[in-house]
Amino acid sequence: MTNREIEGLEKSLLPKLNKYIPIIPTPKQAAFLSLSNIREVFYGGACGGGKSVALLAASLQFVEFAGYNAILFRKTFAELELPEALMDLASQWLFPFRKSHEIHYSDIKKRYTFPSSATLNFGYLDKFGDRLRYQSASFHFAGFDELSHFEEQDYRYLFSRVRRTKKLESLEVPLRIRAASNPGGPGHEFVKKRFLIEGPSKGRIFIPAILDDNPYLDKESYIENLNELDPLTRAQLLLGDWNISGGGKVFKREWFEIISRLPEVKYYVPTVRYWDLAATEKGQGKRGYQPAYTVGLRMKRYKDFFLIDDIRRFQKNPNDVESEILSTAVMDGKGVEQWMETEPGSSGLKVIKDYEKLLRKFTFRGQKESGSKVLRATKSAADAGNGKIKLLQGIWNTDFLDEVDFFPDSHFKDQVDALSGAHDKLNNFASYKIIPIAVGQETGSYWTA
Repeated sequence: MTNREIEGLEKSLLPKLNKYIPIIPTPKQAAFLSLSNIREVFYGGACGGGKSVALLAASLQFVEFAGYNAILFRKTFAELELPEALMDLASQWLFPFRKSHEIHYSDIKKRYTFPSSATLNFGYLDKFGDRLRYQSASFHFAGFDELSHFEEQDYRYLFSRVRRTKKLESLEVPLRIRAASNPGGPGHEFVKKRFLIEGPSKGRIFIPAILDDNPYLDKESYIENLNELDPLTRAQLLLGDWNISGGGKVFKREWFEIISRLPEVKYYVPTVRYWDLAATEKGQGKRGYQPAYTVGLRMKRYKDFFLIDDIRRFQKNPNDVESEILSTAVMDGKGVEQWMETEPGSSGLKVIKDYEKLLRKFTFRGQKESGSKVLRATKSAADAGNGKIKLLQGIWNTDFLDEVDFFPDSHFKDQVDALSGAHDKLNNFASYKIIPIAVGQETGSYWTA
């Protein structure tokens, strides 16, 4: 073999790079960047494995082609902006070219435009419906950082946005879906199933990466920090262990049977909706902080089981929260009692008084709860474990099951709190001495105590 042939072979084994990618890839990153002919590739494992660097580099590989469009996603916009996250990293890499005016950055559109007219975009899929903002868009590359934080349906929907013209096909610009993630998070199971279990048979490539695969990181100090974590989280983030999860500590998702329609019964079915209010609205608080959701969970009690048939979950300012709760009460009707936890102190009492006025035409009660969130949840878990809490099929099912499965380790606990409250009110219906006296009264309570 001649020297020229050897050089050609070596070049073919190296990933495609350009001047906008100012790194020497690690072996694992090089493998990730070399698989241009594979539609879907996942880079996952321990913290510090170089995931964000690999994703950003992959998105920039074909920016010299006119018409090429790439987009990088995080679950929330706040996560995109964090130090060393995708937008910060892109800013570091591309600053010299912005300074020389070779490329342009639009802060409004969160978009880099290259001399070829190719673009690199940044997006987020924080809540249900966000994916529809990309309905008319077209990309040749879509990358997801921390995929286990996303909803599976959002990830799969974005496949429909990855397409190209025949002109780019002739230039051999590939269509690529790329993702990276640590184990853990609400989407742990779907990511594990898609890439570690189904991957080999479906043509999806999984490239595992751990701390030792990244020579650029100060491993000793980072390991020292990770050793402060609980054993579960440490195994996920330090070892990249996908076979260990936090699910099932209090609830197991398989306990909740999903039924397609309401049972037909001839007896009265007590129904309550329990509200758990968020303390901070979305967009407020410290940078990177993820505020809680306001959740209203509606539950019915049949003779042999409880049924959760609707969950309202949102992050809004106080005025919009009041409007949402009022419109939900109107939708529920006067036969559904609205409950809300009374927070400690005078401010908590004031909130309840305000809602008593707002919902004066409906049945509304505030209640001080006792015991920890976990203790209250275990009471519901007992019935759930015996198959006595079912779900009506709905778009909210996955969010609910993900939260209860990872409770109490999940970041959000609002739906579990609402479940505990609704279950308690129905399970102890008689002890609250609630007796229906009239339907459709315009003033006063629908119930007497």
